[in-house]
Amino acid sequence: WDGTDEQAHVQVTGLREDGRAEPVRATVALISPDERRALALVDNSVYVLEVPVVGGETPTVSVAEPASASVPVRKLTEIGGQFPVWSQDGQAHWSIGNAHFIYDIADAVLQGAAYTATEIRVNVDAERDIPDGFGVLRGGRVVTMRGHEVIENGDLVVQGNRILAVGRRGTVQFPDFARIFDVSGTTIVPGFVDTHAHMRPSYGVHKTQPWTYLANLAYGVTTTRDPQTSTTDVLTYGDLVETGAIVGPRIYSTGPGVFSAEQIEDLDHARNVLSRYSDYYDTKTIKMYLSGNRQQRQWILMAAKEQELLPTTEGGLDMRYNMEMLIDGYPGQEHSFPVYPIYRDVVNLVAETGSAYTPTLLVSYGGPFGENYFFTRENPHDDQKLRRFTPHEVIDGLTRRRGEGVDPGPGGWFMDDEYVFQDHAVGVKSIVEAGGRVGVGSHGQLQGLGYHWELWAMHSGGLAEHDALRAATILGAEAIGLDEDLGTLEPGKLADMVVLSGNPLDDIRHTNSVRYVMKNGRLYDGETLDEFWPREQVLEALGWQSDEPDGVSAGIR
Repeated sequence: WDGTDEQAHVQVTGLREDGRAEPVRATVALISPDERRALALVDNSVYVLEVPVVGGETPTVSVAEPASASVPVRKLTEIGGQFPVWSQDGQAHWSIGNAHFIYDIADAVLQGAAYTATEIRVNVDAERDIPDGFGVLRGGRVVTMRGHEVIENGDLVVQGNRILAVGRRGTVQFPDFARIFDVSGTTIVPGFVDTHAHMRPSYGVHKTQPWTYLANLAYGVTTTRDPQTSTTDVLTYGDLVETGAIVGPRIYSTGPGVFSAEQIEDLDHARNVLSRYSDYYDTKTIKMYLSGNRQQRQWILMAAKEQELLPTTEGGLDMRYNMEMLIDGYPGQEHSFPVYPIYRDVVNLVAETGSAYTPTLLVSYGGPFGENYFFTRENPHDDQKLRRFTPHEVIDGLTRRRGEGVDPGPGGWFMDDEYVFQDHAVGVKSIVEAGGRVGVGSHGQLQGLGYHWELWAMHSGGLAEHDALRAATILGAEAIGLDEDLGTLEPGKLADMVVLSGNPLDDIRHTNSVRYVMKNGRLYDGETLDEFWPREQVLEALGWQSDEPDGVSAGIR
């Protein structure tokens, strides 16, 4: 038990994924209490196998084909599993989303194919955070994103977490006791939507307040969709935001991607795999991530439609693959097309299929990442707001000594004519002007401020300021299926909005002049995220925001 006699009993491997030379190895392998069996998690599947008793080198058992394995192997679940563990009496346990499973090995051996694991659904009830009160933002320029409507000197009335009324000052009604906020001289736009946000908090023990959530909200991002999270931790974090236990934007997610390791065998198999998202994770959306050949991708799409899941995907630097997914009906594509320029055939295909295209120009294909342009021409290291919401070591790691890289990756200084994000942005402009959908996806390259960099990069190809704002709001909401509640400022929609000191219709860079952020009817100071309506609540200080320790030399910090 003290680890001094640790032994290797067996190594467990699974399928060989496309593009990988070696088979996938089990991420968890646990010996049973009687030391006869091992419980293994390979990709998303749970297996139990007999531990071979041999001398010499540690044996390797492949569970890729249980029927032909070198020792008895049994696959315990068709929908997938997580967190496997043995009980002391030798039963296998695991969970998946909102369910816990118990698998009695002895009963399974006796019953054979008739045996099914005991499934226990775990329901936890909690109240959603819905504030109470009437508030009026008065005197600002309201860019509603309903067509080209702009209301000068407006009244925007909020009740609870919904917009009650919008109109010119003095033309809408509200109770006498409503709190009025004078925002004269500002511009109010819907909350920004990040359709490709990677805000992965630390895995394992949950943080009480993820800094990534604060950084995005402080920069006006009120809704996020992460199209691939690696783990399911984000589902719990999203619930904590919904209940008001932590502060952050709306957290939507596909959960872990559907990869080629699933080895989809037919439509029924695709239904089983996707049920973990529709029934156990309740994500409402998935990411099909290079999941096999075209037939397999179509099975996934068909199953997603049946289960009312909204799929997105990415093309993996293969233009033909991108086009196939558009033709087959996938409603979302992440990352830029790998070629530029694009012509009318591609533009019209994107626009007429209605697929949502999120180009993520900060990680542009075909040249240096667009983020390098901003890292080496702005000065994010000394941005006081960014430093308030981002740990110092993160900022230092992103912004100091960026000249070491020589490939179009995270680091490096490049000449203007080497960048390609403007060329991709010309294609974005063409798609929007043809009636297509595009979304702003910051890819998690620089939390919060990076969203504005991505929006400015998309604008650099000639996109009109109003069209750029459409991509940041209503088109982004449409892209992730939330346009009935988000994306415009109109009665009945959720009270998510950004109050800007400048007018982005004059200069798109004014999107980063955030004075106030309202998310779900709560109004926050844009510099501090202190809530001042409908309750007064100072944001609790975060660890790196404390004063520097006394008596420590600046040279050795």
